[in-house]
Amino acid sequence: YVLLHASRKTFSNVKVSISAQWTPSIQNDSVPSFSPGETWEDNRLFADEKQATLFLGALDSIFLFSYAVGLYLSGVIGDRVNLRYVLCFGLCGSAAVEFVFGTLTEWLHIYNIYLYCGLWVLNGLLQSAVWPCVVAVMGNWFGKTGRGFVFGLWSACASVGNILGAFLASSVLKYGYEYAFLVTSVVQFAGGVVVFFGLLTSPKEVGLSLESETGLGPVETDTDSHRPLMSDEEDEVEVEAYSRPYHSIQQPDEPLAESPQAIGFCQAFCLPGVLPYSLAYACLKLVNYSFFFWLPFYLSNNYGWKEAEADRLSVWYDVGGIIGGTVQGLISDFMGKRAPVLAVSLTLAMGALVGYSRSPNDQVINAVLLAATGFFIGGPSNMISSAISADLGRQEALRGSQEALATVTGIVDGTGSIGAAGGQYLVSLIESKLGWMCVFYFFIVMTGGSIVFITPLLFKEVRAMWRDRQAMRRQL
Repeated sequence: YVLLHASRKTFSNVKVSISAQWTPSIQNDSVPSFSPGETWEDNRLFADEKQATLFLGALDSIFLFSYAVGLYLSGVIGDRVNLRYVLCFGLCGSAAVEFVFGTLTEWLHIYNIYLYCGLWVLNGLLQSAVWPCVVAVMGNWFGKTGRGFVFGLWSACASVGNILGAFLASSVLKYGYEYAFLVTSVVQFAGGVVVFFGLLTSPKEVGLSLESETGLGPVETDTDSHRPLMSDEEDEVEVEAYSRPYHSIQQPDEPLAESPQAIGFCQAFCLPGVLPYSLAYACLKLVNYSFFFWLPFYLSNNYGWKEAEADRLSVWYDVGGIIGGTVQGLISDFMGKRAPVLAVSLTLAMGALVGYSRSPNDQVINAVLLAATGFFIGGPSNMISSAISADLGRQEALRGSQEALATVTGIVDGTGSIGAAGGQYLVSLIESKLGWMCVFYFFIVMTGGSIVFITPLLFKEVRAMWRDRQAMRRQL
């Protein structure tokens, strides 16, 4: 997933170069010796930079809408087909499409709006196969204990990919934006080949039983990993799991239990907590992906910094997201609840957005404010898309039908991508009509919306914490 995000980041990092390539140069527009035919032929797709910017925003929305539709489908497929095959197909297919979109069209001087849109729809569908499957693989290997920290740290793969993509793109951008697409697509294709030949999707592939798949000892059972973190019956099940003797876990002479059946899409959508977290993630992913797609463009246009400098500075948002996801996941493990951590972080995120919108033209101050914004926005985004999705896909309501992790992850991330898709075009529209300050006000409203959607879950978990505290007092 690092490689997938590295190639995805390339498009946002070269928007200024692509916009310049698609519009007439100042010289061609002003010198009368050039005829209109020579000015508008071939790659002159748009009359000015504003039209090119709107089309780039439309491409982001096209990608995310197709990505969202693909997530709903790929999650269901991932629970029914070998995860390794689905992952390899998504990685290698997406790499081939990106090569054609960014490199081959430039080499052959093929500039066509409909071709770009078609390729980006296909790219979104192919990339959607990856995230539900990688979360399902992680869910197969790691139980509930410490899931917030483990998944919080692991979900930094997206931010690490953004950082890698920014440095790869900025290092070859001087040769042309087509070489940025070339490098990242080749690396991504190679990663898909490695996944196909090297990935172990489940402990069962190396002869480990489901009960011992975490590798922490004979009394650690996977039964625990299928329960939600927010369940009130957690303690009772843990006592039962730890009281079972090891020899009763799996005997060679005992007949194997029937394989769990994958549940349907509608059943997964109706599971407790799936809809509120999906809607909250729709608002939050809109903000997070707006930074992902538009931050280098904003830094370059608003402050006048060089494109390569803006690309390198934008990685501080991802650094903040890495630290935020890990720290907040660890805190949620200690608390035993996720929603209170999310609510506090998102409330502080609204203040961070106000502060960053007023950042002066100073790269050091901008980087600090950017890291703080990434901490409070990227952290919750990583938690919902990974640890919380795993909690929802392995909860008590699924007992007897456990194969739902990829489906639930696809629903949560797919709904988030629908929100992000609509937001990208709105960002370009608001910026062109009202300016960047109104874009930040829009982000603040969306962040507040995500808090509203998790409020019922927050009250439920706070009540559960209060009941637990009262019970402990009575025992003492």
